Amino acid sequence: MQSLAIFPLFYLPPVSYFRELKRFGNEFLLEKEEHFPKQTFRNRATIYSPNGSLDLIVPVIRGKEQHTKMKDVKISNDFNWQRLHWKSLESCYRNSAYFEYYEDEFARFYHQKFDSLFDYNQEIMDWLFKQLKITPKFEMTEEYLSEVPADLDFRSGPVFKKPAGDFKPYFQVFDDRAGFKPNLSIVDLLFNQGPQSKSYF
Repeated sequence: MQSLAIFPLFYLPPVSYFRELKRFGNEFLLEKEEHFPKQTFRNRATIYSPNGSLDLIVPVIRGKEQHTKMKDVKISNDFNWQRLHWKSLESCYRNSAYFEYYEDEFARFYHQKFDSLFDYNQEIMDWLFKQLKITPKFEMTEEYLSEVPADLDFRSGPVFKKPAGDFKPYFQVFDDRAGFKPNLSIVDLLFNQGPQSKSYF
């Protein structure tokens, strides 16, 4: 019987991702064998820009069959998407309270080339766990598990799209323009709240 929750590996996951991890005591399975699904947080993240929500998308190389396993998905470096993401992050968070606090370490993910989306996401996730002072206990799946109880299966994208009222507000750089935007990428919380981010959960 499946007893551990299964989580996908996201790029700069939403706040709700970490809240759910905590609900399971940060003990979980990390999905490695699934087929890569389109238009999910696996290769995109949402941040708060001066003009509202902004999606950052990591371009990937898609095979003809479109059934590439997540662990085999390659990042497309045909254009300098990392520079674009970094410039977006800078323009959105340069004036936040803690961007400079994290900047030097975080910049590595936008200056160093990565080939594998899974490896890239995992390195970012390891860094995020460190900043949030989370010590996760997880194992990688060794095969795709199709029969998982619904309350333990977090591989479906909509699972993390929670109602706005589920989130307590915190200060955001542009909230004077459009109000509080809940459940953005974890970096929105981190750059605005810094080391206090862990207490948010």
